[in-house]
Amino acid sequence: MILGEGKERGALEALAHELGIGGEVRLPGFEPNPFRYMARAPVFALSSIYEGLPGALIQAMACGCRAISTDCPGGSREVLEDGALGPLVRPRDPAAMARGLAALLDEAARTPARPRHPLGRFTEAAAVDQYLDVLGAAPATRRGPPGTAA
Repeated sequence: MILGEGKERGALEALAHELGIGGEVRLPGFEPNPFRYMARAPVFALSSIYEGLPGALIQAMACGCRAISTDCPGGSREVLEDGALGPLVRPRDPAAMARGLAALLDEAARTPARPRHPLGRFTEAAAVDQYLDVLGAAPATRRGPPGTAA
C-alpha cells in the first residue's frame, strides 16, 4: 500500500506489473485521512533521503505501526531512539530496507499485538512546554509588542 500521488506513479505501476505483483500492490493516491490505513498497517516504512521532524513516522507509530526508517539527516534517528524503537537503515539502500521490512513483518506475524511507542515528547502540549521553556530562558527585555512600554 503506497499512499500519495506523484510523478513516479506510472513507474511504480509498471514495476509492480513487471515483477508480477500488480494484484498485490495498492496505490490509492492522495488520502486526506491516512490514519485509517496506518491503524491497520502492521509496518510503516519511511524511505526519505532527508527529513526535518518526520511527522508521518510519528503518526504511524502513534497508530501502532512497527516502523523502519532511513537514517537520513533530520529527526528519524531521534524519533526511533537511535534504533531502539525500529530499525534505521542507510538512505538509498533498498536491500537494507527490504531486509528490515521483512524482519518487521515476520515480527508482526509472530506477535500481532500492536506496539505502544513512547511518543509523548512529540505531542502538542510537549512542544508548547518546550517553546515556553526556551522563551522563558530568553532575556526579558521587552514584554509587549514592539513600541509599547515594558
